[in-house]
Amino acid sequence: MYSFNITSTDKEIQEEKRKARRLRKTNWWKNKLGTGVCYYCGKKFPQSELTMDHIIPLIRGGKTKKGNIAVACKECNNKKKYLLPIEWDDYLSRLKSRDCK
Repeated sequence: MYSFNITSTDKEIQEEKRKARRLRKTNWWKNKLGTGVCYYCGKKFPQSELTMDHIIPLIRGGKTKKGNIAVACKECNNKKKYLLPIEWDDYLSRLKSRDCK
C-alpha cells in the first residue's frame, strides 16, 4: 500500500472549492460534461448523473486546475473519495476485469 500524506489546510480547501464553483460555469466544463462519459469507468451517463472530481483530491493537496478536473459518475466519485490516482488504479483494474467477463 502506498503512503502519501500531503494535506491541505481548511482555508486552502475552501479557496479551491470556490475556484471549482467558478469553473463549473465555464464553457470548458460544460463541454467536458457534454461528453457524458465518466473519466474512471468510461461509461456514458446523462449530465444530471455526472459530477466534477478532482483527480488529486483537494484534501491531499490537489488544486482546481483543468488538468486535475475530471467528469465522474456519482458512483465512481463516491467510491474514489480521497484516493490518489495510484491508489485508485487497483479499483479500476478490478472494475474493468469484472466488466470483461
